[in-house]
Amino acid sequence: MTGLALVTGGCRRLGAAIAAHFADHGFALALHASEDPAPERALARQLEADETPWQGFAADLSDADAATALIPRIAAAFGRPPDILINSAAMFGQDRPESVTGEALLDHYAVNCAAPVLLARAFAEALGGKPGAIVNILDQRIANPHGDQFAYGLSKIALAGATQILARELAPAIRVNGVAPGLTIATDDYDAETIDRARAAMPLEKLPRPGQIADAAFWLTQAGAVTGQVLYVDGGAHLRSFERDFANL
Repeated sequence: MTGLALVTGGCRRLGAAIAAHFADHGFALALHASEDPAPERALARQLEADETPWQGFAADLSDADAATALIPRIAAAFGRPPDILINSAAMFGQDRPESVTGEALLDHYAVNCAAPVLLARAFAEALGGKPGAIVNILDQRIANPHGDQFAYGLSKIALAGATQILARELAPAIRVNGVAPGLTIATDDYDAETIDRARAAMPLEKLPRPGQIADAAFWLTQAGAVTGQVLYVDGGAHLRSFERDFANL
């Protein structure tokens, strides 16, 4: 076994693609979900094909105690703590500065920033000075933020700042980096025409694929001389300033 990776939000969508990539490279997996830690069908097939040792863990990351307890739970189940932490779980809501509520701001911050920080601290404590790597999944809009999905965007900006601070504070044992994806797995807000318009608006005239995000995250966990960095995997979206979310342009 190469190592043990915890992927939060690792049972579905982008988290599942990241988990599958680590499985392909021989890692055992701790897969987190907020409620039902059953992998989506494609990931389940991948885990079976790779004969990946894995376990699922349910935890509500809006609960600070649940977030703090997740690493010890995994260490008890596997007999060792993870040496890779991928903070992929996220809350994503629709609001703007003129409509956002205090509750939404705090809820997004709890899941998208506070929980990854608490997990990072518990991760470092569990490793006790042994080397490890953390990758925080961010968003390309941190480079040129706009007002759509306002609470979500602010929480990702906060996590980007935490990535820099933790990279300094947890060195030399723990490396901390980020991956900032662009539009990768579209929500129901996007029809085919909207996706085509978004693709054409990118400097590279292409959108990233889930496997490319996973590949970037994996590379950062293996790049022993890299910490405090953010890789934008977004077709170049961060190079342009968009006034609205792609679905609203």
